[in-house]
Amino acid sequence: MTPEDLDFLLTDAGRDLLALAAGLDWSRGRLVASTAAVRRADPGHAAAAIDVVTARRRAHGRVRGAERMLLTDEAVQQATAWPVAALRAGRLAGRDVHDVTCSVGAELGELLRAAGRVVGSDLDPLRARMAAHNVPGALVCVADALAPPSRGTVVVADPARRAGGRRIHDPGQLSPPLPGLLAAVDDRDYAIKCAPGLDTSVLEHSGEVQVVSLDGSVREACLWSPGLSAGVRRRATVVRSTAVDAASPWGPPRLVSDGLAVHVEEVTDGDDDEVDAHEEADRFIVDPDGAVVRSGLVRHWARRNGLRQLDPRIAHLTGPRVPGGYTGFEVLERCRLDRRELRKVLRRRDCGSLEILVRGVDTDPDVLRRSLSLGGSRPLALVVTRIGRSAVVFVCGPRTAAAGDAHPSR
Repeated sequence: MTPEDLDFLLTDAGRDLLALAAGLDWSRGRLVASTAAVRRADPGHAAAAIDVVTARRRAHGRVRGAERMLLTDEAVQQATAWPVAALRAGRLAGRDVHDVTCSVGAELGELLRAAGRVVGSDLDPLRARMAAHNVPGALVCVADALAPPSRGTVVVADPARRAGGRRIHDPGQLSPPLPGLLAAVDDRDYAIKCAPGLDTSVLEHSGEVQVVSLDGSVREACLWSPGLSAGVRRRATVVRSTAVDAASPWGPPRLVSDGLAVHVEEVTDGDDDEVDAHEEADRFIVDPDGAVVRSGLVRHWARRNGLRQLDPRIAHLTGPRVPGGYTGFEVLERCRLDRRELRKVLRRRDCGSLEILVRGVDTDPDVLRRSLSLGGSRPLALVVTRIGRSAVVFVCGPRTAAAGDAHPSR
């Protein structure tokens, strides 16, 4: 999109063109015909209008209020899903906030709903203009994130983690560079969104690292300044969304909006982590949520749910039941990681399909599955794990939810 495109889309004629495009069918079978219809109406601005309308459709369910926003496909891909953004904004309730990488304003809108006065800025003048249109209650300007023009605000930032279609893993290559951003906000409260696999030990950061998952997928790690951490150094936030009227094993929702109920479970390094580790499995093996694993809080979560570890270094847990809202595997027998032995066991148990979980062992699940020559009719699971110095396989029943669960999480 060009500045001239944006100027046009903000006029009555531009809004009419967007309305025309929004009323067309953009499914694969009608894509060519719909594109042609918009081009006939306005060949000069058709591409920009189509980009906005298709981006709005992709943003549905991800960005609240997307249907009225000026968006681009790239901006939607970079936007934080609204339940995660809303929960972050909730921690900043009542504070004045400056989103220094506001892009087109997707997260800025969530901040405006929860926080006090809100400022947004972006180095790209076009995106700053789009943000000002999308979030009219916020003050938006063009500014470098490494030199925020505001004072007394909490700085919120989301450095770009992709360049040329590739994911960036070096914190110094992010945009803006993460070390420089931390230095720029060293004397302020901040919340900085990062990739969940980031090695935070190499950063000058002494506050909290919060790892967040949404509906079973780990989405981000957020760095919170010491002033916003309340003494917590590590936090796992497990977020799940259900239909508002759906039965839920996760208790009352934290947020309700757009037909969704948002449920939250949190574990921190302040929780009790005294659990046993013993190589004999109980009735079930349970795999914790990825946010719990990546935040290093497996023992804390196990203690809360009455589970123990099979090995103190491995995240596979075992217990007499599956915790509410989760799934697990009922243990049938234990084997060595030997393909001949496994083929005999699986043939005897009439196994026809197999889910394989691997931790601590250098084994490719797909290669292992192909080597087992499955020909039966029953679904089963293998949990391949390391206990001490040995690779061990637990042959289990198929993934099962806790008794009474309507919407179990993986």
